[in-house]
Amino acid sequence: MEQRKKDSFGMIGLEIHVYLVTREKLFCRCKAVREKGTRANTYICPTCTAQPGAKPMLPNKSAVEKAVQVALMLGCDVNEKLVWMRKHYNWPDLPKGYQNTLSGVKAFPVGEKGIFYGIKIRETHLEEDPASWEPDTGRVDYNRSGLPLIEIVTEPDFSTSGEVGDWLKKLLHNLQYLKAVASDAGIKADVNVNIRNKTERVEIKNVNSIENIQRAIEYELDRQEKEGSVRETRRFDEKEGKTIRMRGKEEQDDYRFIVDPDLQAIRLDKKFIEEMREKVPESPEVKLDKLVKKYKIGKDDAEVLSKNLEIVQFFEEIVEKGKVDAKFALSWVSVELLRHLNYNKTTLDKVEIKVEHFVELLNAVKTGKITELQGKEILNKFYPSSFSLKEKGFEEKISDSSELNKICKEVLSREKDVVLRYRAGEVKLLNFLVGEVMKRTDKRADFKVVRELLEKMLK
Repeated sequence: MEQRKKDSFGMIGLEIHVYLVTREKLFCRCKAVREKGTRANTYICPTCTAQPGAKPMLPNKSAVEKAVQVALMLGCDVNEKLVWMRKHYNWPDLPKGYQNTLSGVKAFPVGEKGIFYGIKIRETHLEEDPASWEPDTGRVDYNRSGLPLIEIVTEPDFSTSGEVGDWLKKLLHNLQYLKAVASDAGIKADVNVNIRNKTERVEIKNVNSIENIQRAIEYELDRQEKEGSVRETRRFDEKEGKTIRMRGKEEQDDYRFIVDPDLQAIRLDKKFIEEMREKVPESPEVKLDKLVKKYKIGKDDAEVLSKNLEIVQFFEEIVEKGKVDAKFALSWVSVELLRHLNYNKTTLDKVEIKVEHFVELLNAVKTGKITELQGKEILNKFYPSSFSLKEKGFEEKISDSSELNKICKEVLSREKDVVLRYRAGEVKLLNFLVGEVMKRTDKRADFKVVRELLEKMLK
């Protein structure tokens, strides 16, 4: 993909649409549902289906807050006055005949003049999503109508599809840290492409997934190099791997932007903006650097931790507040905790695992009060919530040789056939015998002591 000649590098800009995480839609009380497979037209009302006489409510406060946080994360200046506009176009997915948006000729976007990983951000704005329309059947599902969207518009600073893919991965990772955007809803982008100083700009509408965005860019650059281009709107055929003309390119005048008389302007004061700034977390790169330099963790392990904000913050609290050694805590968080969450098909933000309970568990293992196996067994029971070991009365590790000696003899007496096979050369059966002792002691036996005792007895 990156073997393109310098004189055929593209001028590529993105208009990225992502759903904000809110309980309700932007201008009504309908539940915000994005999951695929939801029964059509279940979460609707007169407002989001544009019934005669229906008026919009005040915009969802949570959506406005999160839109400001996204703008700040992207390094944008936040406008203090936001004016709602009507963007007119006639498609079956837009029952009102217009879309309410904070973009347009006379609008003030939420944020503008930002920069994110070397790419200039022209603006970010909040708007409502249209309904879902199936052109083949004519069916319209209004569940999506009115969901709050944030649109991120970049300058045409990308030259290749590879640059776009790398940048989008960083964008999505940072948005996941922000917890403002629905990570399960994917990404959708309008892609503007032309060859620098050679061809006219073409817009490719509604391309989903990073892979398809890259494929669409590469195809369009090749097509323009061979055929040239005119200003137009195209779509990407995923199966064929090519772009197809839809219509001539609309200009801003075609949308007939006007100020919406039914919606008051939003005014944001400096105090509110600073409060939102404080809620923007450290970036994944900052977290990664801190893990490596401050906690002396290898880069590979640090990358595992920094993939998820809840996990890395949980680790930091264990080390900082719990005073647990970072290297000791590492495997329990990056391996055992993730195993526990994956087994229960959940995430850390959806269960109640308290830092103090996790620290108590780790300290009990490290000081030898319980065995490592016991610790893993207890962690398995931290679902859906954790608990104190003292409150549950967990018994301590058995390290007394005389007590374990008796149990080992009982196991060898019962497993005579295994003993004979071991002495005949099947040395791996020692692990089986150790496991039997652990079962008899509810995993409380000191693993090392048991192994040493069995080896002596078997000789």
